[in-house]
Amino acid sequence: MFLTRATAPDLATGRFEAEVAGSSDFQLPSRKPINLRKIFVYTAVLTALAATAVFGYQFWQHAATHEETDDAYTTGHLHQIAARIDGTVAKVLVEDNQLVQAGDLLVQLDPNDFEVKVQAALAALETARHQSAAAQTAISLSSRSATAQSTSAEGNLSNSAATISRAKAAVLEARSAVPIALTKVGQADADLKKAEADYLRYDVLEKQGAVSKQQLDAATRDFQVAQKAREAAEQEVSRAQAQLAQADEGVRIAESQLTQSHGMMQQAQAATVQTEVSKHQFNVSSAAILQAKAALKEAQLNLSYTNITAPTSGRVGKKSVEVGQRIQPGQPLLIIVSEKTWVVANFKETQVERMHRGQPVEIKVDSLPHHKFSGLVDSFAPGSGASFALLPSDNATGNFTKIVQRIPVKILFNQESTREFQGRLVPGMSTVVSVKIN
Repeated sequence: MFLTRATAPDLATGRFEAEVAGSSDFQLPSRKPINLRKIFVYTAVLTALAATAVFGYQFWQHAATHEETDDAYTTGHLHQIAARIDGTVAKVLVEDNQLVQAGDLLVQLDPNDFEVKVQAALAALETARHQSAAAQTAISLSSRSATAQSTSAEGNLSNSAATISRAKAAVLEARSAVPIALTKVGQADADLKKAEADYLRYDVLEKQGAVSKQQLDAATRDFQVAQKAREAAEQEVSRAQAQLAQADEGVRIAESQLTQSHGMMQQAQAATVQTEVSKHQFNVSSAAILQAKAALKEAQLNLSYTNITAPTSGRVGKKSVEVGQRIQPGQPLLIIVSEKTWVVANFKETQVERMHRGQPVEIKVDSLPHHKFSGLVDSFAPGSGASFALLPSDNATGNFTKIVQRIPVKILFNQESTREFQGRLVPGMSTVVSVKIN
């Protein structure tokens, strides 16, 4: 008969189990008190080990399928509203944090000065238009006057040329008439001498009774006729000489008229030049009209700039404008923050290897810790954060220390997850993002 050694205690009942081989008169040993403290410690250790194992597995699995960073912030469109002209603020129609829609009037400047400038520009435009109309009329008048003067000058030139030709022909005719008249004078002289001789001879013979009184009277008549013929011949010479002189004067007058016609032609050409001058004046006045229109448009634009409106919908922030304030062009007045927000997460460059557009993202916002937002990876920045820094680092100095760079990643919220938090998500809130990469 022999006994085997007792096995491990039953944790539930505290009893011992024994194995008996080859004996029937086995007696159980006396019970020992149970150590509950050891049992509790063992149980706690086993539970901790199991929890650690589960947590470690879950952490490993999460780390293998997610990339996470707490260097992330919400951002959005910040529309800075500034004045485009200088002026005095007449009205401020919004307050801080007020929701506005695109096109809503935000600030109104005093428009009186700009209305006066618009009226002045309108007057300048009307003046330019009248000057243009006057220049156009001058073009028409100069053109017609030049045409008329040119036609008249050409006609006078033709007439003067014809008159000169006629005058020269008259000169030639008058010159040819003078010798003929002189010839007639010579012939009359000869006839007069013969008649005088016959008269004297018949007078002597009549006194001697050799001829009759009738013959003497005939000789006397012939002598008188010869005298008259001599006088007529001399008058014809004078008339021929006068006609020659008149013909010469006609030539001089015709030549003077020709010179005058040339002057009229030059005046017609000058009128043509004046037409070109009028055309240039019209072009200048047309340019003045365009300039006046541009000035009017500028004045109207400046007048419209007195009404400063919202370029987009959003909330008013950082309002620094007040009624009566004198503002300058480009001076910031307020900021409109768009309702649409997104997250910019700065991942380490070693984390973006398996990240791509469209991957789901879990977003935790520090100010809303009890709600998990969801989103999608939208895009990656074209450079690291250091590349866009105001003073980028220079790695060519020789004292180079390699630092893991950060790549900004744009993450968009899912609209469904932000539906209950409209107006609560604003730019600049700290977030923690986890991108599911597998």
